[in-house]
Amino acid sequence: MTSTNDIRRSFLDYFGREGHHIEPSAPLVPYNDPTLMFVNAGMVPFKNVFTGLETRPYSTATSSQKCVRAGGKHNDLDNVGYTARHHTFFEMLGNFSFGDYFKERAITLAWNLLTKEWGINPDKLTTTVYHTDDEAFDLWKKIAGLPDHRIIRIATADNFWSMGDTGPCGPCSEIFYDHGDHIWGGPPGSPEEDGDRFVEIWNLVFMQYEQMESGERVDLPRPSIDTGAGLERVAAVMQGVHDNYDTDTFKALIEQSGELTRTATGGEHKASHRVIADHLRSTGFLIADGVLPANEGRGYVLRRIMRRAMRHAHLLGAKDPLMHRMVPSLITEMGAAYPELFRAQPLIEETLLREETQFRKTLDKGLKLLDEATAGMTEGQRLAGETAFKLYDTYGFPYDLTEDALRGKGFGVDREGFDEAMAHQKAMARAAWKGSGEKASDEVWYDIAEREGGTEFTGYASTNGEAQVIALVKDGAEVDSATEGDDVTILTNQTPFYGESGGQMGDAGTISAAAFTAEVTDTAKPLGRLHAHHAKIGKGTVKKGDMVQLAVDAERRDRVRANHSATHLVHAALREHLGAHVTQKGSLVAEDRLRFDFSHPQAVNPAEIAAIEADVNAQIRGNDAVTTRLMSPDDAIAAGAMALFGEKYGDEVRVLSMGASKGKAAEKADPKTYSVELCGGTHVNALGDIGLFKIISEGAVASGVRRIEALTGEAARQWLTARDDALKGIAATLKTPVDDVPARVGAMAEQVKRLEKELADAKKALALGGAGGAEAKIEDVNGTAFVAQVVDGLDPKELRGAVNDLKAKVGSGVAMMVVTNDGKASVSVGVTDDVTARFSSVDLVKLAVAALGGQGGGGRPDMAQGGGPDGSKAEDAVAAVRAALAG
Repeated sequence: MTSTNDIRRSFLDYFGREGHHIEPSAPLVPYNDPTLMFVNAGMVPFKNVFTGLETRPYSTATSSQKCVRAGGKHNDLDNVGYTARHHTFFEMLGNFSFGDYFKERAITLAWNLLTKEWGINPDKLTTTVYHTDDEAFDLWKKIAGLPDHRIIRIATADNFWSMGDTGPCGPCSEIFYDHGDHIWGGPPGSPEEDGDRFVEIWNLVFMQYEQMESGERVDLPRPSIDTGAGLERVAAVMQGVHDNYDTDTFKALIEQSGELTRTATGGEHKASHRVIADHLRSTGFLIADGVLPANEGRGYVLRRIMRRAMRHAHLLGAKDPLMHRMVPSLITEMGAAYPELFRAQPLIEETLLREETQFRKTLDKGLKLLDEATAGMTEGQRLAGETAFKLYDTYGFPYDLTEDALRGKGFGVDREGFDEAMAHQKAMARAAWKGSGEKASDEVWYDIAEREGGTEFTGYASTNGEAQVIALVKDGAEVDSATEGDDVTILTNQTPFYGESGGQMGDAGTISAAAFTAEVTDTAKPLGRLHAHHAKIGKGTVKKGDMVQLAVDAERRDRVRANHSATHLVHAALREHLGAHVTQKGSLVAEDRLRFDFSHPQAVNPAEIAAIEADVNAQIRGNDAVTTRLMSPDDAIAAGAMALFGEKYGDEVRVLSMGASKGKAAEKADPKTYSVELCGGTHVNALGDIGLFKIISEGAVASGVRRIEALTGEAARQWLTARDDALKGIAATLKTPVDDVPARVGAMAEQVKRLEKELADAKKALALGGAGGAEAKIEDVNGTAFVAQVVDGLDPKELRGAVNDLKAKVGSGVAMMVVTNDGKASVSVGVTDDVTARFSSVDLVKLAVAALGGQGGGGRPDMAQGGGPDGSKAEDAVAAVRAALAG
């Protein structure tokens, strides 16, 4: 028997020998067509080559392309498990010519491979051509020798392919295999064509026209070839079976499902085992290509596939999660051709286990409600739409899962009622939103989100992508277009641009198409679901519905990612060195710096700062990979993850793990993860990408809250270089080696301190009449001894000591000094203890302060001090005190 792996390999080898470039399968998430949920045909990765937007270094190619059809208009999900040839995941074998060869060679290559290389009986093959394509008809007769009745002319669109309303198009030629008259059905074009006897195994598309907007078709200058052969269908033919699920790959997975559930793989359980086998393939490959379960977009489709398989595992009686245990079998069957399965195995298994564990918690409740709701129904009746919506809204049952669960009982579902319940809930949500106090200007975002759903963020895996413009907002209102010079907010169905949230600033970059370019200065995240690109149109015009290229400023993103990952390390280091009471109170993650606020009752001392810096840099040098897991918030926190300030968590959270403990745990050969936190931001792939970490400040921002500011990477290096240059400059000025600067500066500081003291002493002596200064005179004022002195330039710090000296000189009475500096004045009044019963220094100094144009002043009854803005009134202040003593 020829295995599926052998068939795939022989197909690629055959076309490789015929001069075709062997192209690896592209990821399931299309990078060049934002209108597609997933790659659903072999030609999708080559779409831009066919349209002329992209060139490749080869003119012919061949591939075995991974495909998924489980969302949008190409949705086979409902049929999977119940028919012989419907799959969510399949492989499309293809050969392509980009203006190289055309019909004759394409037909020759296909016929020779099928009949000569693979040995398929020519008598079993029938072909179709478009009814006006005489050239293809004649070529089949010439090359294959087929009789006229086995070259069937088809007049419908089934045999005419087009890329869209306009663009490349052309007739098709299909190859059918006759599985034998023991199976009901007739050849294509016959009344029995819907039967299973004749199965299409290959389609050749002859791209020879350009469809114009006028409706006219013109010849392409370089006609091309696009073919597609379903690997699963070919395998069924070559392995002598009619049903795709009887081929080797599916049989192995189905047998494993039967062993793990201890149930027969045929009979009443047949469909369930097939669903599990098929959905395991699509699930494994989608996760390997970066899609994770979510409540919107591609992640929602993945969740629907997973939950459908998990419900069938439940129907088979599996008491414990099943799907993750089958991943090794999937890798055994397909890992050699697709090594991404090996690389992603831990993530695939963990995601399946977590999702099935979570789903089982609600499955029993939902199925119980479904049983209760259908208890009185008879075959052919429909479940109320409101009940179906309750299952969806309360228990997370997608509509199609409810429909699938009822199919075996002969019941339908009232889809109209379901849609009405959904619309009613949206109306209620809108009314609640309007009454919540949200800004009226935000209503435009609510309208867009309600109409279009949330933006799918693709930026964890890439900084570039394609998308479709779903809305344009200018001056707070939606518009249909924006032109050169306009400031506009552009919303797309998907984006690699991160919207500001969780302390991380939004991305910048460009959005462009052939007709326009726009500079994105910031990206916001209104309502938490939309990504709003704030942009200025540089040239041209952008319109709603345009297909656009999005490019994040990757260098800026890298700096932001480094700073964001550093905040996680800082948080862990702070808790390590200051205590478990430390929690994040806020953060800013910008391209040029990071800021981290945290709870702590006192300043972080220099030794602690140094230890925190050392730990963070040690983690950076360790260069451990940063890993991401998707978990429920409760499970994440139970597993030790720290929830970050400012984040709003839904049903799913990203859990970031980075670094390894170097403490006691490591000594016991049981290292633990250094940092585990809940975070939706973008991060480095490995800690070494941060480069360098440097704290540049630490201080208080509120009672019990401290703030660290820091730099990473090149910014940290430049900061250190600038300080090194400054130190070298100081050394040059001091004419001393750099290493001696601290000692030299210390000695100079001591010298300055000594000289300042000598100067202060000299000024004080001068003020008191010593060292040649005028002697302060004591006068009698109404029987009270009074001495006053006005001095210019004395340090106000010396004022109190100088007045004490004057008090000692007067013996019994009142002493006063006014010091003027830069036009302002400071005044101090001292009263000896035996006089305080009659005069208070506080009262007297207030009079002096008032004379100086100021207010207040205070102290003790024996000594008080104050100041005023007008130093020219110093003598007036003395006079005011003298007058008070005179009574």
